[in-house]
Amino acid sequence: MNLKKILTKDSVLLDLRTDTKQEVIKELVTFMAASGELISPTAAVQAVLAREAKMSTGMQNGIAIPHGKTDAVNQLVAAIGIHRAGVDFDSMDGKPSHIFIMTLSPENRVGPHIQFLAEISKILCRSNLREQLLNASTADEILNLLTV
Repeated sequence: MNLKKILTKDSVLLDLRTDTKQEVIKELVTFMAASGELISPTAAVQAVLAREAKMSTGMQNGIAIPHGKTDAVNQLVAAIGIHRAGVDFDSMDGKPSHIFIMTLSPENRVGPHIQFLAEISKILCRSNLREQLLNASTADEILNLLTV
């Protein structure tokens, strides 16, 4: 999967401002909606929250990958958010999440959604890369780290 086609400067939010799981999800969806790719931000939030209710997407090592399937999008879309202080996201290791990768994809398309999640998970398993992401000060820096 070519992450450069999905992740752009317009999909990077360097400083998340909210401090709860639900607020982070809403903030990222609102940010994504500004790109014009969401048909219904409300439906997008509901899809991600419904997925979170089944099982938290807070991974470990400061990473959360909230995602959902919804007809609020016509194709896979994604956003990256950085929260320097961290947010309790019910992570597997019990630690706060700092790096958020949100993706939404259409209900009827499985392949791209799974491919994106697998690819981004593989990239984020490197501790030096996670540290560089947290220290990045521009969207370009973040994109260069994730799409090399």
